[in-house]
Amino acid sequence: MAERWPGGEATVTKPLNSSIFSYPSANMRFERQLDFKIGDGIFRKLWTSSPSSTTSSDGLGPLYNARSCQSCHLKDGRGRPPADGEAAVSMFLRLSIPPQGEADRQALESFLRNVTPEPTYGTQLQNFSVQGLLAEGRMEIRYSDVEVALADGEVVTLRNPRYGIADLNYGPLHPQAMISPRVTPQMIGLGLLEMIPEADILRHADPEDADRDGIAGRPNRVWSHAHGRPMLGRFGWKAGAATVADQTAEAFAGDLGLSTPLLPKASHGECTAEQRDCRNAPTGADPDGGIEVPRQMFDLTVFYARNLAVPARRKPDDAAVRRGQSLFAAAGCAGCHIPSHLTAIDAAYPEQSGQTIWPYTDLLLHDMGEGLADNRPEGSASGRHWRTAPLWGIGLTRIVSGHDFLLHDGRARGVLEAILWHGGEAQAARDRVAAMNRQERADLLAFINSL
Repeated sequence: MAERWPGGEATVTKPLNSSIFSYPSANMRFERQLDFKIGDGIFRKLWTSSPSSTTSSDGLGPLYNARSCQSCHLKDGRGRPPADGEAAVSMFLRLSIPPQGEADRQALESFLRNVTPEPTYGTQLQNFSVQGLLAEGRMEIRYSDVEVALADGEVVTLRNPRYGIADLNYGPLHPQAMISPRVTPQMIGLGLLEMIPEADILRHADPEDADRDGIAGRPNRVWSHAHGRPMLGRFGWKAGAATVADQTAEAFAGDLGLSTPLLPKASHGECTAEQRDCRNAPTGADPDGGIEVPRQMFDLTVFYARNLAVPARRKPDDAAVRRGQSLFAAAGCAGCHIPSHLTAIDAAYPEQSGQTIWPYTDLLLHDMGEGLADNRPEGSASGRHWRTAPLWGIGLTRIVSGHDFLLHDGRARGVLEAILWHGGEAQAARDRVAAMNRQERADLLAFINSL
């Protein structure tokens, strides 16, 4: 059964414990495994502020969200909302404003930017800072309960979040400021998703819903710093990054405040012109290369991220799982969560080359309804659009991350709650799930959790 190996020959079969997302591609040659391990070390390393005697690890911030990649992507798994009284680490707030003039509109239309930054706080709220500086602010979350009655009488209580920012230390937000909460996604299979041919992804796009099936997937076009041109967006909750390298560089800059070969001007992270003390703080920029994460270190980190392997399926031949798979298709879930793809052949990426994979995503943007809307556009994505999240590994979330929080802001406590939040283009599929009886829902969830 091909689906038993969702990552093709790169699929790993290892003990199911909290490290299951942290193995290299199973088809990786021995001589490349050292690069993976070094990349893992860089991914885990704690960065320090400048100046520091540890010059290979300094340059943190001056404003930041975490001190290491691993801090946000613990065990390479999903992030979560902070508990009451806890500082957010694997969740943050994106910021932006509508374009304010012709220069902003041109930057968006030419794909040089996905959003117009908030003038004082940039595109991301940093809730930590180096010694001597104030953090930007603190995310606040308030939940209210929403009860949903299913057709067989079961009542599911959903959490409806509302977000705010407290303790702003650099002045008020722009009056048109938009905020969007994001938890960090799992890291597995990124290199395989990058290798799906663009034409195959666009084949599923139907922005005008010409076939009248209610599904109108559309691509996001974003600037690739790795290639110096607009490309298809594949990564991030709104498909805002084109390649694994782009996503890595943007995370180094926004989350840790570190400059890289792709974003060499980010030595002060996201410090804006309004944050003068931040802009004047010392950096860890190499006097020769002028960046804090040199090329070799950056490339090894990207290699690590690209090769985090997808685990094998669990019990794909189980009777309940097979029934659930049929229900998944009958409900229309596979209209966006496209089961399989064939990756391109490229000798530069032998682990990902020519693999039949089963990620259950189309990597396109879909209107998910008002309930999930963040009302913050990003590139071609509106405030109601989200990229179809890959489903592989979803059933291992609790084993790896110790929780079941799903969706872009972790509001859902498990798969059923996540489904019931679906609206817009997914409303019909969601309603079919809500109309199932208890046994059918159990079978559906057994299938999804086997992925």
